[in-house]
Amino acid sequence: MKGVCTAAAGVLTLLLSSQAVGYPLDGYAETGIRRVEGARLANEGVIKDGRQPPGALLLTSAVDLRLLQHREMSLPLADPAFTAQIVGMLGGEADRYGIAVLDLTDPAHPRYAEHRGDYTQNVGSVGKLVVATALFQALADTWPNDTGKRREVLRNTMVTADAFAHWDHHTIRLFDPTSNTLVRRPVRDGDTGSLWEWLDWMLSVSSNSAAAMVMREAMLLRQFGSRYPLPEDEIHRFFSETPRAELTALFERTFVEPLTRNGFDTEMLRQGSFFTAEGKRLVQGAGNSYGTARELARMMLHIEQGKLVDEWSSRQVKRLMYMTERRIRYASSPTLADAAVYFKSGSLYKCQEEEGFNCGPYRGNVRNYMNSVVIVESPAADRRLHYVVTLISNVLRKNSAATHQEIATRIQRLLENMHPQPEAAE
Repeated sequence: MKGVCTAAAGVLTLLLSSQAVGYPLDGYAETGIRRVEGARLANEGVIKDGRQPPGALLLTSAVDLRLLQHREMSLPLADPAFTAQIVGMLGGEADRYGIAVLDLTDPAHPRYAEHRGDYTQNVGSVGKLVVATALFQALADTWPNDTGKRREVLRNTMVTADAFAHWDHHTIRLFDPTSNTLVRRPVRDGDTGSLWEWLDWMLSVSSNSAAAMVMREAMLLRQFGSRYPLPEDEIHRFFSETPRAELTALFERTFVEPLTRNGFDTEMLRQGSFFTAEGKRLVQGAGNSYGTARELARMMLHIEQGKLVDEWSSRQVKRLMYMTERRIRYASSPTLADAAVYFKSGSLYKCQEEEGFNCGPYRGNVRNYMNSVVIVESPAADRRLHYVVTLISNVLRKNSAATHQEIATRIQRLLENMHPQPEAAE
């Protein structure tokens, strides 16, 4: 009885603490990411903005890697019964999905379900995780034994938006901690933020402009190493004077080779170009962009094992994926409100006129790609459930954001049934 009371008290303490501040809401002092400070103050009611669900209120120290003692684990063989349950959730259009579900709740006995795991399509903004991997690989290669220097570069390198950021409709949060003012708008030329802030804008609100700026910086870091960061005039001269073929070769060294080095199959996962039109014009990429549910599940597993570049880099990527922006698509399922959700999504749709059908965002009738990558720890306070879902779909004429949310609810309920909560001791 005493042990039960002690455990309950520990959970209560974590929840009470996280109601005051939470990661990354408590991360401003370490990272200097101003959006984080704005979100923290909004959660306290100091400024007007959205508040976070309970699962988004963990402290920085609680947002950590869960499989450091299981670094030898690889994706298990698919469990036929588990797979059948997952496929059953997809309904009559299961052949329009690729999905992988890795149940890590008992890490000594993981269970894996996979359906069309090698189905390949453009995964849209999920490819920004490849960009993050490339940047952290370049940091690690430049300062392999000095994580303090890497942290300093992320926090203190100021990056100014230029033509690479042209153009993007996604808005970013520009928060001024001095005046407590918040502005939401797309990136403009001359906007300045730290490298850590550009990473956050790239992942938290999926800004394509931010992704292009991070890609620019990753290429510069790969090219110049410890000379990085460079003055703006030297940056512009480098990209304007370097032959296009050399820039393409640098692009491959920056964004393709790190995937191979980290054990991924570049026939199954690749980011082949910039995320903005002007970025594509300035630097010719290295082929198409695509992903599969299986390879993305392997990436999430590598993060939890501390094997994405290295342990320090994996931890930073996982913290950057922690949802403290408005939860959307898969992550918006009400069943995940109490869960810590580490998430990235991406969509691409295309419409053509069709009698009797109102085509629109996420409801394309020519193409309707929706892609979700998620690590779930549920509930956040005690992580009773721990699992990975990677889901890619091309279901035409349906609101794919809503269908991913529905699938999230079904998977969460399935995992709850697979791991019933023990009855409380009297």
